[in-house]
Amino acid sequence: MFVKIGGVRKYLWRAVDQHGNVLDILIQGKRDGKAATRFFRRC
Repeated sequence: MFVKIGGVRKYLWRAVDQHGNVLDILIQGKRDGKAATRFFRRC
C-alpha cells in the first residue's frame, strides 16, 4: 500500500492478526520486503 507523507510516496506495511487488529506499522521509502519481514518477526 502507498501513502503520501509530505508529498513523498512511501510504502506502508501493516501486521494484522486473525481478528483484523493492527499489531504494528512500518513505513519505508523503498520497497524492501525482506526488511519488512525481519521487522515484523521481531514484534
